[in-house]
Amino acid sequence: MSRPILEVIALGPEDAAAAQAGGADRLELVSDMAADGLTPARETFAAVRDAVDIPVRVMLRAADGFAAGGAAALEALCGTARALRAEGAEEFVLGFLTDDGRADLPAVAALADAVGPRARWTFHRAIDRAADRDALRKQLADQPGLDTYLTAGSASGVDDGLATLLAEATRRDEPGYEPQIMVGGGLKLKHVPVLRSAGLTAFHIGGAARPSGWDSPVSADAVRTWRAALDG
Repeated sequence: MSRPILEVIALGPEDAAAAQAGGADRLELVSDMAADGLTPARETFAAVRDAVDIPVRVMLRAADGFAAGGAAALEALCGTARALRAEGAEEFVLGFLTDDGRADLPAVAALADAVGPRARWTFHRAIDRAADRDALRKQLADQPGLDTYLTAGSASGVDDGLATLLAEATRRDEPGYEPQIMVGGGLKLKHVPVLRSAGLTAFHIGGAARPSGWDSPVSADAVRTWRAALDG
């Protein structure tokens, strides 16, 4: 079995360096965790890029919630995405829903076009707020660059979403289920054995990498604990 992917949320270069030192395979770079993670500044991405040699997925999200906003807000976000791409970003995180809980295809397609066909991206936990998870996956099945769903299986976290995650892990060969499942959102060490036994190979942590809270930086030791649990 291949080494599982461990992705860690970073807010800047100090977090990034600590996460890499602890054994992270990839970073999700965000700003403003009070809003559950928004797009970081271009300068922050550049500093993180220079601080580590592991992949960095950059959040594309301008406001709390899962709505893309109006045409002007979406165009502004696309402009930010193009600027980050020009700065060297190659991987992204995005995801928007309509008011009725469907994938906002025009918004997703606009951002996928802004980052270009070679960029890889994660559809984040908006899937956990979707009216129909299966329908959303089928809506997005043909989107270029989509290779990962970040999901807890439930809006309330992995404790409540575990059964959904295990069920979806058995559907890898179905249309819409080809992207990798990355488990995140209330993920705890106690969940790891059952998720690994089900064949899940990608895991995402945020607060778990910061034992002293979001006002403190990522702890390399906390990341090492997760690395050891996933590899064990």
